[in-house]
Amino acid sequence: MKRVKVNDPLALNQVGARRLLDGDYEGAFEYLTKAVELGDIEAHHTLSIMYHFGEGVEKDEKKKVYHLEVAAIGGHD
Repeated sequence: MKRVKVNDPLALNQVGARRLLDGDYEGAFEYLTKAVELGDIEAHHTLSIMYHFGEGVEKDEKKKVYHLEVAAIGGHD
């Protein structure tokens, strides 16, 4: 958690992804959003999935596509 406290985007993404898998959608969204703000490409991809399925967020095609595009431009396959 030391890396999370210093806002390491990779650590924030990992905690967010774990929360998502555990069904803690609110926590996942919080950590993934912080990671996105710090430029984490994987977090963009994960948020796109949340928006696609409406997991913890309202389904939103525009936000899904936005996060997918940012992830793709950043090199996510």
